[in-house]
Amino acid sequence: MRSRVLAAASLCSLAALALTGCQSTPTATASEAPITIATLPVSDDPTAVNPTDALVSLLEAETGREVEILDVPDYLSVVEAIRSDHVDMGIMSGFPSALAVNTGEVDALLAWKGSTDPVSTCVVLDDSPITKVEDLRGKTVAFADQASSSGYFMPVYMLHEAGLEQGTDYKVQFSGGHEGSFAALQQGQVDAACTANVLTEMGAPMFPFAEGEWRAVGQSRSMDIMGTVLARQSMDDETRTLLQEALPKVFSEENSEALAAYSSFIGLDVELDPTPSSFSSFADIAAVAGVELEDLK
Repeated sequence: MRSRVLAAASLCSLAALALTGCQSTPTATASEAPITIATLPVSDDPTAVNPTDALVSLLEAETGREVEILDVPDYLSVVEAIRSDHVDMGIMSGFPSALAVNTGEVDALLAWKGSTDPVSTCVVLDDSPITKVEDLRGKTVAFADQASSSGYFMPVYMLHEAGLEQGTDYKVQFSGGHEGSFAALQQGQVDAACTANVLTEMGAPMFPFAEGEWRAVGQSRSMDIMGTVLARQSMDDETRTLLQEALPKVFSEENSEALAAYSSFIGLDVELDPTPSSFSSFADIAAVAGVELEDLK
């Protein structure tokens, strides 16, 4: 059964990308202790099966350990919860993983290597006059979260390659998540919503637009690393090894439907204990978004 713990990390101030730490609390490392995971809400639809529930059940089956979930509001809160020893691990996309690893205070247990497929696109309503990326000049664009790979970094770089710079050539609106971006587009608050390609392929409830109601504008480049399992540095060796053995089994093709939004990592090559150099390709793209990886230490 899925168990939730208090989102203590959300009490920290996370506005700055410097990821300032909270006072840590003791964390059990005995083999019988629950494995704790910080996650973002994946869906607000009460009628939909939540993929986080599936993740918990599958990981409990593979590890033989109880799994608890810490709900946090954004990507940086996941990093802070790990860094301050409030949880054991979190599953993150490439850019927040690169930011976290570069602090030297969070470990990467494993990474899913990228494919050659584009990561992101920008969605417009079907009756929009916008037909290409350059048409976003002078428009308002919704982004999921300022630490999101597919919902910020990659589409911002795509717009940069088209000659458009945020704040100068188009207005940025952060919606707090992909669902918020879609809602802003539906309500006419923005002209486009930039998101992950994989979400547009999932349909409801992950993607609320039916065929004929939306169009994709532009495709971003691919990423060298699609996702990472981040862990607290104080994790005991037994739990570390257990997770490295169990997680590739959890993220297998047979669990694709149940894992829903998490399934984008399935089928990708896995690298154990990736080093900080594995994330070096993110530096140039992050700089376009105004983030310097070397400053986050």
